[in-house]
Amino acid sequence: MTKKLRAIITGSTGMVGEGVLIECLNHPDVEKVLVINRKPCGYTHPKLKEVIHANFFNLQPIADQLTGYNACFFCAGITSLGKSKEEYYHFTYNMTMAVAQVLVDANPDMVFCYVSGASTDSTEQGSLAWARVKGKVENDLMKMSFREVYNFRPGFMLPTKGMKYAQPFYKYINWLFPVLKVVAPNSVSTLREQALAMINAPLKGYDKQILEVPDIKKLAAK
Repeated sequence: MTKKLRAIITGSTGMVGEGVLIECLNHPDVEKVLVINRKPCGYTHPKLKEVIHANFFNLQPIADQLTGYNACFFCAGITSLGKSKEEYYHFTYNMTMAVAQVLVDANPDMVFCYVSGASTDSTEQGSLAWARVKGKVENDLMKMSFREVYNFRPGFMLPTKGMKYAQPFYKYINWLFPVLKVVAPNSVSTLREQALAMINAPLKGYDKQILEVPDIKKLAAK
């Protein structure tokens, strides 16, 4: 598979994206990282380049800066809470596909890793609107001409220590992690495992395009 990664990360000012960024900067097989953000992420590193760009629905103004990369870790997203169906669809489906199209045009050999979520609906027919939208994103990404597409469906993730963007409520519920590891092991992982699995997907490959929590843990340990 890929020997060295030159990765683009979206969402690095969110919890998952920050966790992926931290592991990429520390990983010996990641040689270059580009983050695309609406605001500065607050990290500096010899491997790291940051592009500030407000409109993720149109990356054409920065398209010339997106070439030469072989992996994308797409961690950007919004919660469905408090959003209309139309708003959630726009920011989840339309934005993801707009970014993906620019990236596949610029880097046809790219591996695209998308952070979806547990209970995503591949049939696009279920009762949960957010799950149908995520399912459509997964399905349509897999139709694009990337070298590979991997869709990750994490559950509860234990944040990495020292993060800037971990959700504040996690400090009140982290005590649940060891309990859930026992009673519901297939629904929990660490954010570090999630990040390592995403890094290993283009480096080592995997035999599934949709990865649930057990797959994430297995790929992280490769």
